[in-house]
Amino acid sequence: MPELPDVEHFRSVVQAHAVGQSICRIEAIDPSVLRNCGAAALGRQLHKRRFANTDRHGKWLIVGTSGSTLVFHFGMTGSLEWSSDRDDRHPHTRTVFVTGGGELRYRDQRKLGGIWIAHSREAVNAIIGAQGPDALDLSATEFARALSGRRGAIKTVLMDQSVVAGLGNMLTDEILWRAGVHPARAADSLDVAQRQRIHRSLRSALRRAVADGRIPRDRSWLSGSRDKTAPQCARCGVALHESRIAGRRSLWCPHCQQPLVGTHE
Repeated sequence: MPELPDVEHFRSVVQAHAVGQSICRIEAIDPSVLRNCGAAALGRQLHKRRFANTDRHGKWLIVGTSGSTLVFHFGMTGSLEWSSDRDDRHPHTRTVFVTGGGELRYRDQRKLGGIWIAHSREAVNAIIGAQGPDALDLSATEFARALSGRRGAIKTVLMDQSVVAGLGNMLTDEILWRAGVHPARAADSLDVAQRQRIHRSLRSALRRAVADGRIPRDRSWLSGSRDKTAPQCARCGVALHESRIAGRRSLWCPHCQQPLVGTHE
């Protein structure tokens, strides 16, 4: 599932290749991913409009044009790519923005994401809904404020986009493993030192993942063990445990991560 580092990569692709290009036409190969505007209306509104700027908040990508604003969400399998080769489209390409210099392509196998159009900042805010502070810019003070008074498992809290925007299943597991905090630990049971460790882990994990444009699958990362048959902790070698928290598969180390004190399973 695309998380903050992936969406930041998609933003950089648009910024590097599409910004400044004028939209010649839009090919709505699968109009079902257009969430609040039909294909014909979208084409009329954006014809000959120029990609102007990019922004991102959490897992949402916001692309301004010389007219309206495009809002992208990527669900579980979405992506954006740029290509100057008009003959290499992927079978799951759903919408193509054709410019004189190439194509910006929205791909989504499961079609759980989508594309919206907005005519004001207020409309953008209504589309993306209640969002907490973006995880990439989160200061230690803001992080402490975001967690203040929150109940439930710390993993569930971190994945709540209205608390912190941008973190998903893999990143939260990674961050908590690095911080030595069990994912089911009750958020309101954490002391100051534990919250600070989580924040430092969040910052360091995001720096590397954003630089890579994706969550790394290195051997030194918890994410590098996720798909193994018998995963082991990259730090201590102990067999990793797996459980479901907030309905999601959670991976953790029984040795490195703190015991379950005040947990919410």
